[in-house]
Amino acid sequence: MNIYLAMASLAVLSAPTPAALAQPTVDSPLAMRAGDPELQWGSCPPIFEGDCAIAVLHGNPSKPNSDVFLRIGGGTSLPAHYHTSAERMILVSGRLLVDYQGSSPSILEPGSYAYGPPGSVHTAACLGTKACTLFIAFQGPVDALLAENVVE
Repeated sequence: MNIYLAMASLAVLSAPTPAALAQPTVDSPLAMRAGDPELQWGSCPPIFEGDCAIAVLHGNPSKPNSDVFLRIGGGTSLPAHYHTSAERMILVSGRLLVDYQGSSPSILEPGSYAYGPPGSVHTAACLGTKACTLFIAFQGPVDALLAENVVE
């Protein structure tokens, strides 16, 4: 069963969903900071338990080519999952351990870039007590599927 970040059920019904936070695709320049008080953060889907939030920066997560910030609390881990889209990531804050199946684990520091090919199973953990904020550019629609759904 596909679990879509953009359309996932919310743990807190009053929190806005990433799809509801979709930003119009604009033809003019756009600049935002991760700490901007005007960013609208929505809850992560239930597969990402704990301290986790998403802010849509540009585009509609249910369509190709959207950009998001993903924020997870210090000490929070994300379970083994994959995306049907490629993801291009830059860590904005914190220290993040990213472990792609079949590759050596990497510790990302602020400014680090990582690329995840479509279908690549991986885990992530925010190291230490400071929250991790990750910029992610998705090539296709935004989704996150538990690795147990992988058919080999």
